[in-house]
Amino acid sequence: MPALPSRSTRPAPALPRAQRQQGLRPLDLSEVVLNPRGSLGAWQELNASATIPHCIAQLESSGVIDNFRRLIGESGAEHRGFVFADSDLFKVIEAVAWEIGRSGTTAHDIWLDEMIALIARTQEPSGYLHTWIQGVHPEKKFAELHWTHELYVLGHWLQAGIALARTDGRTDLLDLAVRFVDLVERRFGPGREDGIPGHPEIETALVELFRHTGEQRHLDLAQHLVDQRGRDILPGGGFGSHYFQDHLPVREAADPTGHAVRQLYLNAGVSDLFLETGEAALGQVMDEQWDRVHTRKMYLSGAFGSRHRDESFGNDHELPSDRAYAETCATIADLHWTWRMMLAGDDPRHGDVIEREIHNALAASIDATGTRFFYSNPLQRRPDRFDEENAPAERQEWYSCACCPPNIARTIAQLGAYVAAWRPGAAGASLELLQLTDMSVSLPAEVGVGTLHVETDYPASGVLRLRLSPLSAAEGARLGVRIPGWVRSGSVTAADGAERPLSDGELSSQRLELALEDVDGTVLILDMPPRWTHSHPRVDATRGCVALERGPIVHCVEQIDLPSGVEVDDLLVPAETTASARDDGGLEISLLHRCDGGELYRSADGAHRSDDRITVSTTPFSRWGNRGPGAMRIWLPREH
Repeated sequence: MPALPSRSTRPAPALPRAQRQQGLRPLDLSEVVLNPRGSLGAWQELNASATIPHCIAQLESSGVIDNFRRLIGESGAEHRGFVFADSDLFKVIEAVAWEIGRSGTTAHDIWLDEMIALIARTQEPSGYLHTWIQGVHPEKKFAELHWTHELYVLGHWLQAGIALARTDGRTDLLDLAVRFVDLVERRFGPGREDGIPGHPEIETALVELFRHTGEQRHLDLAQHLVDQRGRDILPGGGFGSHYFQDHLPVREAADPTGHAVRQLYLNAGVSDLFLETGEAALGQVMDEQWDRVHTRKMYLSGAFGSRHRDESFGNDHELPSDRAYAETCATIADLHWTWRMMLAGDDPRHGDVIEREIHNALAASIDATGTRFFYSNPLQRRPDRFDEENAPAERQEWYSCACCPPNIARTIAQLGAYVAAWRPGAAGASLELLQLTDMSVSLPAEVGVGTLHVETDYPASGVLRLRLSPLSAAEGARLGVRIPGWVRSGSVTAADGAERPLSDGELSSQRLELALEDVDGTVLILDMPPRWTHSHPRVDATRGCVALERGPIVHCVEQIDLPSGVEVDDLLVPAETTASARDDGGLEISLLHRCDGGELYRSADGAHRSDDRITVSTTPFSRWGNRGPGAMRIWLPREH
């Protein structure tokens, strides 16, 4: 791996300034290496070699770059894409920046120079830049904040600029973005004209800008934008104020509602504010809403948004599998929010959710080549499924609304930021492993000097071998390892060969703690037999069904794996059945094949064909659809 840039300073996506006496604190990306022999490290390598270059090429072919060029006479093409297409460029730049921080790559330096110079040439002297408004509807400048996404795009611009400054030491992109921030502050800052974005994103970016620069005015502007919500500033139009999260003041809005991505991005910004200000009301409402999102409105895969209409959350427990919208960007937004909640509250459920999202919904959104994507991620695909806007039957190379592919690229490039952290303590600091993967972590100075190596093929198995060398531990230094919530048993073997089971206390607290000086040579084994999962009884769509999981991986049955004449929708789980692991990561289960014929309705005591027992191979949901289109199910009816 190339050496990191010498100018790199604290390369991480979220770096709170306010420090709580207890609680997790982020590590730098330079301190965490996800090794390519592990699943997450291999994904980062694929992201670098395939996804990021693919996104750069698509920015050209989709017209996003030409939208900038045409403003200054360098292209005669018409504007293409949605009003917020500029954000795709900024997200890809952010992906490149985090890849620089991860690997030190210089492969995109010339492209970055060209793009930043183009942005500078198209930016107005006032600092304003939005190619759709400048080139198509200049009369709409700041006139339709609920729909034109000016501040949303600026948020992604800021995040790209901050990432580039932190990983490569160059501030030119950020300097340009701050000029736009200055304009927004003069127009919509405290004591000035009312105005908030219809699509949140700038809030979390402004808090990070405050963290990066130390300028209080950026935090104040973020606070002001949050404080104005729920005060009838945005016109609801045909969508209604709930769609924009403008129906109630933020401190009163404990129920997640409306457009799922907007709600989750807003929550990330509100949680960032809480981390910096410590305001109890913000912390309380975020705790309440996080609980409701993840106990009433999250799919088993870690996806969000049950309605195609308005790309929105549904009612509590409204989670249809085949009609799930489950936008990729919603999972990414929740990952960002949940990470901030983890820094604020250190609830072990936060780590469980991030694990579920990474290994299931997020992984399923991209194919094995790293160049084809799902926008919508349903948990069931019927055999006669037809394409819908942003919900095609197969993954696509790009979308007219291309928010998801660049979002995937930037998230995977920064994935190392979410796997470990450190925690101060009165008796000594600790290094905390929050996600389990093959990785190397340089100890933060507060913990000691040395490198922790985690050797594992997780989630294929639950075996983790820990090595630590060289070691100079700080006084009282500890290692904490998150035990996932699905674990029911396991063991720890010390370097001297002494083995013991995980205790009830370790399983209930979801944390194994070791003295740092005792870590080297330790082996942790998490037992991960296949298990059947039931949904909440209020989820009508999956009542009477079960899903198969092993470790953090949700499994599904694909039509391509079934014998001729057997349809996936005719499978039934026997009352008593077991599953066994396969070498390819799938599971093998015995199911019943029950075909009731062509009648749409029949009496409850009507006869049906005899059940045939067949052996079926499952596929991790994250890998479904890589062998061609076809029917798929996660939730299977259970025999009564």
